[in-house]
Amino acid sequence: MTPRPVRIGIVGGGLMGRELAVVCGRWPQLIDHPAAPRVVAVADPNPVARDWFRSIPTVETFADDWRELIERDDIDVLYLAVPHNLHEDLYVAVAEAGIDFLGEKPFGIDLAAAGHIVEAVDASSAFVRVSSEMPFFPGAQRAISYAASGALGEILDVRSQFAHSSDIDRGKGINWKRRAETCGEIGVMGDLGMHVAHVPLRLGYQPETVYAMLDNVVLERPGPDGVLVPCDTWDNALLACRVPSGSTATDRRFSMLWETRRIAPGQMNSWSFEALGMDGGVRFSTRTPTTLQRFTRRDGEQVWEEVQPGNISVWPMVSGGIFEFGFADALMQMWASYLAEREGELGERFGTATPAEALASHRVFAAALRSDLSGRAETL
Repeated sequence: MTPRPVRIGIVGGGLMGRELAVVCGRWPQLIDHPAAPRVVAVADPNPVARDWFRSIPTVETFADDWRELIERDDIDVLYLAVPHNLHEDLYVAVAEAGIDFLGEKPFGIDLAAAGHIVEAVDASSAFVRVSSEMPFFPGAQRAISYAASGALGEILDVRSQFAHSSDIDRGKGINWKRRAETCGEIGVMGDLGMHVAHVPLRLGYQPETVYAMLDNVVLERPGPDGVLVPCDTWDNALLACRVPSGSTATDRRFSMLWETRRIAPGQMNSWSFEALGMDGGVRFSTRTPTTLQRFTRRDGEQVWEEVQPGNISVWPMVSGGIFEFGFADALMQMWASYLAEREGELGERFGTATPAEALASHRVFAAALRSDLSGRAETL
């Protein structure tokens, strides 16, 4: 099979745009993938951000306005990595132009924006997915498959968490993610929420009610001149959800926690997922990426067993199964999933997050804001 060339343009030359350029440089690490991507263009109003890409030999177009990339006929896919307040206008314009894209979370600054974007995507011919790379760790994939297999029996409890300590330093300067105007009223839920929503929603764990515990810890941060300015986004969010069990015999709901934290002492950048049922359980954390744990009942005893999933990814790689996996590998696997699905070659492999899942997550976050105001659980 000869891989099909895919010319990618990046809108937003920050960290994740640079990560994609590096991923494409490592693409031969994948075995028999149907696409051969290369980054050919970047758009960013900041010349410093654009200039970083001059070290990438495949990049030929450097624009200060994203509209220039939409108008070109030599770009197949756009990666949209801009602040949340810019999502709606940009994503809708790209969808209406019929250009395939992978958009950064949360897919709009709020529920209304997300709804508008998804309407535009649904009405277009564009193939669109949403960035969410953490579930592509091999241990996460094994955990997802185990939960989906029915081995857990009747579900009792689900926990999905993303925790890091990027804001534990009160002296850290303000940026767009710490302002409601640019990040959105949902704050940390917009920044990290898709990470905790992707797997539960893919497994069919759709919340019915949400009780939110939201916390804005650091109220001011230094501006560019060192003067303190308001920091008005939620730093941490714990959402306690009730989910219909799906049982035809009862109408019980099981509990599910979605936890997003920018201030989590002792954490660097950890994603975890756990699901427990009457017959089994499974849990995985990127903090211990080489293992996952499975719970079972055996010979009258309750047993947690440790499994080493190895480097067995969604898409096979040159690296052997005995080697260890990291964030850059997960990012490559997410892009491999997106591009393979775009080519119609994903098969039964795990797919990148969908616009519908992003919209569903926004409904949860909107209910969380209502819950914070009302002090009670809110129905979606």
